[in-house]
Amino acid sequence: MSEPKYIQRRRDRQIEYLVLNRPEVRNALNEDMIAEMAEWARRTGADPDVRAVVISGAGTSFCAGADLAWMTKMAGYTRDDNVRDARDAALMFEAIDTLPVPVIARVHGGAIGGGAGLIAVADIALADESATFGFTEVKLGLIPAIIAPYVLAKIGPSAARELFVTGRRFNAEDAREIGLVHAVVATDQLDRTVQQFLVEILANGREAMTAAKTLLRQIAHRPVDAVTPLTTEAIAMRRVSAEAQERMRGFLKK
Repeated sequence: MSEPKYIQRRRDRQIEYLVLNRPEVRNALNEDMIAEMAEWARRTGADPDVRAVVISGAGTSFCAGADLAWMTKMAGYTRDDNVRDARDAALMFEAIDTLPVPVIARVHGGAIGGGAGLIAVADIALADESATFGFTEVKLGLIPAIIAPYVLAKIGPSAARELFVTGRRFNAEDAREIGLVHAVVATDQLDRTVQQFLVEILANGREAMTAAKTLLRQIAHRPVDAVTPLTTEAIAMRRVSAEAQERMRGFLKK
């Protein structure tokens, strides 16, 4: 991977930290940043040494959604240009959503449009109490189409319907209430809270966490009788896995 321009990454032991790094535009997304994030996600997902990912934003915001300069370019795109551009963004969100390890979003400031979409593809979202959110695309005559599947899975159809058609902004407590974020803390407690979750994650079997994420994608919103073969096979496979055998022996010895 060539040296990225719009993101920063660092590895601290088994934790991969990704920082959205366009603070002058509140980390707004453009096509180059999306390409960098997609490539980062693919490489990180293939790295067996990574056990968790933390995504955050530089400066005063997490991510303000689409960059205005990029949106200006879109106005001159053909339909085929727009399809190609949208597909690239969709592949980026998919690459992060399907990372085999837990993804933590560390949210501060604004998380708007695609920024809120990044939260939706995180397994754990932690926000400071002053963070603001919004699916504001309709204000511009657009819709949150690419992120819609992930948002719908995270907050459900009732909340999505209201927020998608009003485009209103909402606060961190509202985000927690609908399930977009999992904890709201004071700004000076945000990093500590991230670390607390990382402690929990690092105590787990990496393969088991990957299997749990995969199973959730397979069974979501499907009838119990339709997914029972998947769930029984999943637990049977885990029970005979080397990771589970080793961990269960260690637990039983205690």
